[in-house]
Amino acid sequence: MEVFRQLKSFYWSERKYLFISIFSLMAATALGLVYPNLLRYLIDEVITKGRFEAVPYLALGVVGVMAVKAGFMFMHGASSARLGNKTAFNLRKALYEKLQYYSFQYYDQARTGDLMSRLTADLGAVRDFVGFGFVQLLNVFMMVLFGTVMMFTINWKLTLLTMVTMPFLAFTAIRFESRIHPAFRSIRKSMSSMTTSVQENITGVRTVKSFAREPHEIEKFSDRNEDYKVNNVNTSGIWAKYFPLMELFANLSVVILLGLGGWMVIGQVISLGELVAFFSLIWYIIGPMWGIGFHINNYTQSKASGERLLELLHQYIHVKNKENAVQLKADQVQGHVVFDHVTFAYTGKQPALTDFTLDARPGSVIGLLGGTGSGKSTVIQLLMRAYNVKDGRIMLDGADIRDVTLESLREQIAIVFQETFLFSSTIRNNIAYGVKQVSMDEVVRAAKLAKAHDFIMELPLGYDTVVGERGLGLSGGQKQRIAIARALLKNPKILILDDATSAVDMETEHEIQRGFREVMQGRTTFVIAHRISSLKHADEILVLDEGRVVQRGTHQRLMQEEGPYLETYKIQFADQPDASWDEPAAPIGEPLFADAGAAARENDEAAEREIAASAGAQAKLRGFAH
Repeated sequence: MEVFRQLKSFYWSERKYLFISIFSLMAATALGLVYPNLLRYLIDEVITKGRFEAVPYLALGVVGVMAVKAGFMFMHGASSARLGNKTAFNLRKALYEKLQYYSFQYYDQARTGDLMSRLTADLGAVRDFVGFGFVQLLNVFMMVLFGTVMMFTINWKLTLLTMVTMPFLAFTAIRFESRIHPAFRSIRKSMSSMTTSVQENITGVRTVKSFAREPHEIEKFSDRNEDYKVNNVNTSGIWAKYFPLMELFANLSVVILLGLGGWMVIGQVISLGELVAFFSLIWYIIGPMWGIGFHINNYTQSKASGERLLELLHQYIHVKNKENAVQLKADQVQGHVVFDHVTFAYTGKQPALTDFTLDARPGSVIGLLGGTGSGKSTVIQLLMRAYNVKDGRIMLDGADIRDVTLESLREQIAIVFQETFLFSSTIRNNIAYGVKQVSMDEVVRAAKLAKAHDFIMELPLGYDTVVGERGLGLSGGQKQRIAIARALLKNPKILILDDATSAVDMETEHEIQRGFREVMQGRTTFVIAHRISSLKHADEILVLDEGRVVQRGTHQRLMQEEGPYLETYKIQFADQPDASWDEPAAPIGEPLFADAGAAARENDEAAEREIAASAGAQAKLRGFAH
């Protein structure tokens, strides 16, 4: 019961229902002992002695006992159901809360299907045992105890002889439990694997179909389905082996009772009514003993499920608030970010960042350029404390970010990921997701800056249009613009754009960039991009390769020195080799929520040349993807 001892906090608060259930079932069990005594009285006192006038009273007594027993059984069922469901509620809530605070490191390895299986099937198994299984298992022992005591009051010798096979029955049941428990754990694991396969297939159905990999997916699911079937068959084999043995030992007790009991009746050692009562009592005992396999089965399933739930509850959270962490005050945050010789590795092998240093002044724009795996996204992940820095430190306004609370740190950061995620809700709710209270005017203003307002108004219900799962029904560019609006609405001190315009066309990107320069005023901004046109106005650009900074400086400075930045520029603007790259940066306008925002001015002809040139860019150099 160690598993359920560890889960005690989730059901012990509802112990009143547990006690009511136990009391009700004990009372109903005790009333069940009335029947054998009524049978004995009916045979020995009524039929044998011809006192038939007592029959109506016996009938009324039976009806009364049945009614009272039914009342107790109702109390048992109602209280057990409440206990099980309240326990499931408490446990489900705790598991979900725990999942919210797991670090990125956990989700790097977790499987969605496995988590769903634990939160549904495993939770249901624990609920059923806590609500009904435990009390029923306890009832088995009470019925055996009460029945044995009553049998001893009739004839202790016959009781001992009849119970001689019970130790064998108990031994078989214990052996059954030791074999069935690991079998059920294997079933749970194979079920999780099969559920994961289904979940991944449904989520990636477009990829499957675009590569015509349906046969491969069918074969993969068939393998996991076969594994699930084999585990179930093996478990059925264990049942098939042990249940006949338990039935054999149970029926041997009946044979002994009929043989020895009949001989005692003939010898007038016991009366016929006592033999009938004895026969009723032995089934009163054998029934629970015979069905103990079912209860053990229920117990072992719930124990295996409980162990899987405890794995979630006891999972170590790698990134969490340290003791006495400081709460950042939003009105005092300036946005001064410093990376002080940071080295970080995800797996302990090749570092994702090596001796990374950066001093981002408040309100500055930092551009990050590099190929896949160069460390760009790692910089952002560490700034958000998705992972903890081990070598070096990251400072925000002079404070180590490990010394401040995660909530207050992330409240100052808004990020637009390259891979956009939208909830199955209205567009308005998706844009306003990061802000607790916001007006419709502010939502619209953020959408306009993200160049999303026009296409939103063309939808059937405008901002009240409900998008499908993961943004189904919207194009990639539309989803990305909604995500940009969501970040802008948060009005953060630190803005992160992780290739935020990769899914939009060049002209729309140019318009969005103009909107960005309006909201960058007073905010420290990190821009990850593959298009140099998105980085030209950055105060400092860092070029990364395999976790190291290989170049850094402004656009103008980097264009004057040989290196990957200049070579990347030449590739992207190969169609316009004489394109001007040293035009002055457009002036920055007012913040998002200013009363009057000055429109950012651009050199339209130069912008158009950039759009036309970048639209035809195709190549890569030194690992830089385009």
